[in-house]
Amino acid sequence: MTDPTPIVALAQLPGGSPSGIGEAFARSGPMALFVLGLLVFASVVSWAIFLWKLLHLRRARGHSRRFLETFRNSKRFSEVSAATARVAASPLVGVFQAGYAEIDGQIRALAEDAPAEKGRYRIRSLEGVERTLRRAVAAEVQLLTRGAGFLATTAAAAPFIGLFGTVWGIMRAFDDIGRTGSTSLVAVAPGIAEALVNTAAGLAAAIPALVAYNYLGGEFKRVRAQLEDFALEFLNLAERNFT
Repeated sequence: MTDPTPIVALAQLPGGSPSGIGEAFARSGPMALFVLGLLVFASVVSWAIFLWKLLHLRRARGHSRRFLETFRNSKRFSEVSAATARVAASPLVGVFQAGYAEIDGQIRALAEDAPAEKGRYRIRSLEGVERTLRRAVAAEVQLLTRGAGFLATTAAAAPFIGLFGTVWGIMRAFDDIGRTGSTSLVAVAPGIAEALVNTAAGLAAAIPALVAYNYLGGEFKRVRAQLEDFALEFLNLAERNFT
């Protein structure tokens, strides 16, 4: 006749009931709770950063589209500058303002040395405008990607933090075996369950953070390419009109 003891023991495991995870939390020691709290914090912050970046990118995309329409339909840079307040979320605005300020500064400096032709303005150095645009593009990209590094850190570190909690839980399980002298599944199960909860928490924090980081990385590359294309377009206009 088959011994029913192993089946009964399995039925009594914390995972065998809907409240198993809650029971594992309740029995967790200070170290396990610290690990779980750290992973939950990392997960919550990662989701907050991801959602915030999504909203920011969506708003910036709409404002960039409107800004480019204004830029390409305007006859003067001053007209574009006056309209930037309505599309301030676009990173293109920062690049334009930097280039426009550089051109304006060069025109004013040159006008002090030699009077400008009627209706004609010139700049001293097109290379200076190009350097300014490059710096502005780098500054806008840095501003756009701020905080995204936390997603990469969570994706890389969370599994190892969960693994640490797992090893700690297994050590506690073996310690319980040594103290009680019992090797039954019922005696070992609480420590193993605690260890597996840490593993699951580490993966639950890491996987979404990795997916979010890769997705945002693609969006950041798209925005950077748009900024660089706009800088070239701005530079071409400056060369045609001010040199």
